[in-house]
Amino acid sequence: MRIASFNLKDVFVKWWTAINHRWFQLKKARIIGTGAYLPSKVLSNFDLEKMVETSDEWIVTRTGIKERRIAGAEEFTSDMAIKAAEVALKQSGLEIGEIDLILVATLTPDYIFPSTAALIQHALGACNAAALDFQAACTGYLYGLSMAKGFIESGLYRNILLIASEKLSSIVNYEDRNTCVLFGDGAAATVVSDQGAGFLIKEVCLGADGELAALLQLPAGGCRLPASCETIEKGLHYISMEGKEIFKHAVRRMESAAKECLQKAQMEESAIDWFVPHQANERIIDAIGKRFSIAEEKVYKTVHKYGNTSASALPIAFHELTQEKEIKAGENLLLVAFGAGFTWGASILTKITQDE
Repeated sequence: MRIASFNLKDVFVKWWTAINHRWFQLKKARIIGTGAYLPSKVLSNFDLEKMVETSDEWIVTRTGIKERRIAGAEEFTSDMAIKAAEVALKQSGLEIGEIDLILVATLTPDYIFPSTAALIQHALGACNAAALDFQAACTGYLYGLSMAKGFIESGLYRNILLIASEKLSSIVNYEDRNTCVLFGDGAAATVVSDQGAGFLIKEVCLGADGELAALLQLPAGGCRLPASCETIEKGLHYISMEGKEIFKHAVRRMESAAKECLQKAQMEESAIDWFVPHQANERIIDAIGKRFSIAEEKVYKTVHKYGNTSASALPIAFHELTQEKEIKAGENLLLVAFGAGFTWGASILTKITQDE
């Protein structure tokens, strides 16, 4: 009777290959669904002419904004977020029970606590999902995209619902012509998963510098300046900003973030097919586009019709781009943003039509 030879090395190699394939297979985070929601009320430049000393010509010349959307008195950040999330979930093809985590970027939460994410989790019936709010102002979506990518590719979660929602009209002083012309309300949502067709999150690069934080802030409402008769009388619960100073920092920081992202992805500027910037000011958008020699028709803008909706501005534009334009497999999108903090960031997305 012959006993078959036993090669311990071969057995170990086969075992390790199987384990490695099953547990340590590299996951690639990708966006498989997007959605957006804008309130029905339109606040035009001509409406603002009746409220403050301004004009349509003055606003358009300096910002490119013609109108913005304003949420109703009983329409809150969580309400808008839920509507955007429903669109993104439907597009993704996932059931709500498959969502593992809900991330919400907002600087206008329904409450300081509980989190807006928890309210959304309950309203959607996402009983299997953890829920978390975070805040990076207008760069919030890119910070969230970075977190979602990390969670997915580490294997900690498989399906993440990333939402950016803002009711900026609740913190805008409509007697201040320098700020009230800029901001609007809206929400956007993204489903990030470890499998499926959509947009591969190739790279995300982030940055921050708190040295000039006072140039763009909400002075009161935190523990430094709790609400009081004095803070209310002084209007400290409204957005405060130094627009001219912010302009030059925004252009410089977004340019550097985009170049860092391209370098990490080992891509040339010519490889970018679509440019989706933060929608704060058309002059900033045009300045960034020129620095990268991107054709005007490849720079996607929504600022003229929605104004600056902070964290949700970038993903609203991204969603509308995917709905209006035919993005072909292999095409690359460059996303950039800048916000209070200061915070800034960039991301490169690549369209994929299969699970890769």
